[in-house]
Amino acid sequence: MEMLNHHCGVDRDPRGVVRLTICHAGALNILGSSVINGVRDGLEVLATDRAIRVLVMAGQSEKSMIGGADIKEMAGLDQKSAEAFITRLRDFCEAVRAFPAPVIARIPGWCLGGGLEVAAACDFRIAAHDAKFGMPEVRVGIPSVIHAALLPRLVGWGRARWLVMTAETIDAPTALAWGLVDMVAPPSGLDAAVEHTVSALLKCGPQALRSQKALLRQWQELPLTESVNLSIGVFGRSFLTDEPKRLMQGFIDRKR
Repeated sequence: MEMLNHHCGVDRDPRGVVRLTICHAGALNILGSSVINGVRDGLEVLATDRAIRVLVMAGQSEKSMIGGADIKEMAGLDQKSAEAFITRLRDFCEAVRAFPAPVIARIPGWCLGGGLEVAAACDFRIAAHDAKFGMPEVRVGIPSVIHAALLPRLVGWGRARWLVMTAETIDAPTALAWGLVDMVAPPSGLDAAVEHTVSALLKCGPQALRSQKALLRQWQELPLTESVNLSIGVFGRSFLTDEPKRLMQGFIDRKR
């Protein structure tokens, strides 16, 4: 594993798949300020690498991808330092959400609070059969904020309200039924489930996937008519490269 910094390790394979591992963050991969800054910095470096086709986010421990934000650190905050802390976490989540290539969250064990917000910022969430999800912030006196705002878009307002206001956890099958995760792996099958999604993405045009991801992000934020009209230029610009002609010709040749 190549260490981009103390908290961010990467493994690369020849297909353009990069696994980013959150390192030295304790048994549950907890997000303190130094971890947040390190992983965000690593993401910003990787975002400039156009050879990356898929990014898989993982924790160093199999107990979680990210167990949540560091409550011990937050217990010592005041208003000013609290806003600085949550701004750092927002910037981390935005670095995930804005990453140019598809991002897969590999989720074993616990996925709580800030960890669920990071997972929500990923494009795909693949969970172990025994994964647990929750937003426990209100039980320690703070609201769920920043990228918890993605939850209603994933699971609907009623279920998002239940998560952030009851602070109850849900299991992996429930998360799948709600649409919070895309796949639940059988026992010992998490890496195979992640690879299934990776393989599907690698069958697609890399530039088309980057364009599609950028469009999806804009569709989340723009009115429908503007989203539709914006897409026309994106479609046209895809023909500035040889990717459409090359892949379409391959499709035609296979059908002969």
